[in-house]
Amino acid sequence: MAAQREVVDWNSGWLFSIGAGADGNAPGAEADSWRAVVLPHDWSIENPVSKDAPSLGDGGFFQTGIGWYRRDFDAPASWRDRQVVIEFEGIYMNAGVWLNGASIAGRPYGYSSFFVDLTPHLRIGGKNTLLVRADNSAQPNCRWYSGSGIYRPVRLHVTAPVRVAPWGVFVATTRLDAESVSVRVETTVANGGKSAAGLSLETIITDPAGREVARVGAEGRAAPGADFTAAATATLANPQPWSPETPVLYRAVTRVRSGGSVVDEVVTPFGVRTVRVSAERGFELNGRPLKLAGGNVHHDHGPLGAAAFARAEERKVELLKAAGFNAARTSHNPPSPAFLDACDRLGLLVMDEAFDGWKSGKNPHDYGVWFDEWWRRDLDAMVLRDRNHPSVVLWSVGNEMFERGNADGLRIAHALTRRIRKIDTTRPVTAGVNGMGKGGEWSRLDPLFAAFDVAGYNYELGRHAADHERLPRRVIVAAESYLSETFANWAAAHNHAYVIGDFVWSAIDYLGEAGIGRVFPPGEPIVKHWEGGQWPWHGAACGDIDLTGLRKPGSHYRNIVWDRGEKLHVAVAAPAPGGEWGVSPWAPEPVQAHWTWSGHEGEPLAVEVYSRYDTVRLYLNGELLGEKPTTRAEEFKAVFSVPYAPGKLEAAGVRAGRETERFALVTASAPARLRLTPDRGRISADGQDLSFVVVEVLDANGVVVPSADHSVRYTLDGPAALAGIGSADLTDRDSYRANPRRVFQGRALVIVRAGDKAGTVKLTASAPGLPPAEFTLYMESSR
Repeated sequence: MAAQREVVDWNSGWLFSIGAGADGNAPGAEADSWRAVVLPHDWSIENPVSKDAPSLGDGGFFQTGIGWYRRDFDAPASWRDRQVVIEFEGIYMNAGVWLNGASIAGRPYGYSSFFVDLTPHLRIGGKNTLLVRADNSAQPNCRWYSGSGIYRPVRLHVTAPVRVAPWGVFVATTRLDAESVSVRVETTVANGGKSAAGLSLETIITDPAGREVARVGAEGRAAPGADFTAAATATLANPQPWSPETPVLYRAVTRVRSGGSVVDEVVTPFGVRTVRVSAERGFELNGRPLKLAGGNVHHDHGPLGAAAFARAEERKVELLKAAGFNAARTSHNPPSPAFLDACDRLGLLVMDEAFDGWKSGKNPHDYGVWFDEWWRRDLDAMVLRDRNHPSVVLWSVGNEMFERGNADGLRIAHALTRRIRKIDTTRPVTAGVNGMGKGGEWSRLDPLFAAFDVAGYNYELGRHAADHERLPRRVIVAAESYLSETFANWAAAHNHAYVIGDFVWSAIDYLGEAGIGRVFPPGEPIVKHWEGGQWPWHGAACGDIDLTGLRKPGSHYRNIVWDRGEKLHVAVAAPAPGGEWGVSPWAPEPVQAHWTWSGHEGEPLAVEVYSRYDTVRLYLNGELLGEKPTTRAEEFKAVFSVPYAPGKLEAAGVRAGRETERFALVTASAPARLRLTPDRGRISADGQDLSFVVVEVLDANGVVVPSADHSVRYTLDGPAALAGIGSADLTDRDSYRANPRRVFQGRALVIVRAGDKAGTVKLTASAPGLPPAEFTLYMESSR
């Protein structure tokens, strides 16, 4: 029997060099000019920020340039007469690929996954050299931190010439009820051989327990160099629908037979679920209305930069779920496959977005330069790659496109939407659209919105009611909203079926778009982030969750308003020195969840209590200060003026006259020790797994000291490496690889990357004046 598909992770064995070589001639071909790297790799995050960096504030003042990757490998004799294809999940940006000196591929868009056929240029039985250039030198080219390099994983596929085409299986739910479900299985087979091939296709569907529940097949014939596509429908009894609460996954095992032998096999996870939108019932998942409690997320991981480790993507989804979100918008580009895999497993709905803008560029060197030539291939790549993910429930084709109000924009909108619907008709299509600017008539956008199934409104909360009156069939989603509009956006979605949800800007702080969400001291002019002058800020502070993964008070308030689990939280408005804080639309006045305000003794502080209880009572050092209602009429919030005195500030949630829950803040005393808290104490020794370690400065009673800014040094003993160190301070100029680094407000994050050997690793943290802290991390064999 002919050998079947081999899929090999190709993340190790790479060499890297910075330089500006041309074509396939990387600079410094001599061995000592290269250093070993393991993918995913982002070279920009390795360097400190610089005020003079050409990426400017949009790119977070990080260094970019041109980077080269090299991999020398043997092509064994077993590859003869086989198809050898390399899969790149993402290279930022303007990628070029050379094999043995021959230019074989290029891809400008840094967020597209793509495949490159190595077969024609392989030296079977000999040495081969693969070169990859990532050219991120033309700046600025992005409105947020992009990262630089092969920042997503790479795989090698070795198959027979007759094989399932890349992303060639599509499993779609066409009907769902309590007793059964119908799924349509479409398979495309590519014939890379020199002669026609008779084909027999078979797909076996297994349920979450691994039991076979259906089997379908088809026969056909593929001409040489051509594709063959067949579709069949299977019926599954007693379905287990996928939802955020029950993220159940089935598997489709597709086998291709040719010449009497199985020549290829692929496994496709999928979920049984349906999506429908209407103005009358809103967003329906599996026939039930559901509101999208969503947040916008960029693709970086703070101290890791853009490097798309599977564990980092999984952690991001865990953070979003823990904060009460049930949906995320991948602003403004296709995410990594690992992010969607995690959304599938953990249950997070996704608005999958293709582009930030279209042909009219927002930066001199952005995607607009290539839009006309590449949009079809890049849009196809997103939809074909992501269409089997049950978490993906909306396609978005753009964001705040400059052409939104003219004929060219209308033409592009229809072209993009038609292109998606040729591939997938099971999901609605949308785009995030803002107003027409000063003097622009909002209704001029009606034809553009008519091209989509859902109208994505960016910061246009006040238009919902009037637009529904004018166009009662329009379905609206707040694709972006301000942090300060939490209650108003919840109320709009809660009260009206035609408003299907809200995606706040943003769910998590991120690198780039420097200064958005910052708070200005009294007397200092408020400068919008796009107006420049934000240095030394290198990131965005507008998230519900900070760069280390800590939820800000606004996150707890959102969770309480949307009734997503929490019932009570307390925060204190930071006193402004000699005036009032200056805030932009993305930055409400600063509040912090602590009761340590040395120097403000006796000064009245505004204490905010967020609550889903009838009323709340506030105590200071056991003395009742008052009781206030926190119903919908009060927007689930009460504010108390409390003269500051050290001790214990405590809120009690009251229902039907009884105190049901308490939440306390306790004053911290002097720093006494460090605490290291890993998210996981055991990780796989596969060179890819991560442990995220929270670092805190505590007083003698175990209370975090919010004023602490110690410089902490970290050492590792064992088979692992420090992948990144950082805090929530987006003005810190040190590299995220620098060691030591300062904590911010008593907290930092250290990320440990596993090596490829099992064993134990000891992480030690030390800071002047404090005893060292340590913990042991266990690296377990991944074999």
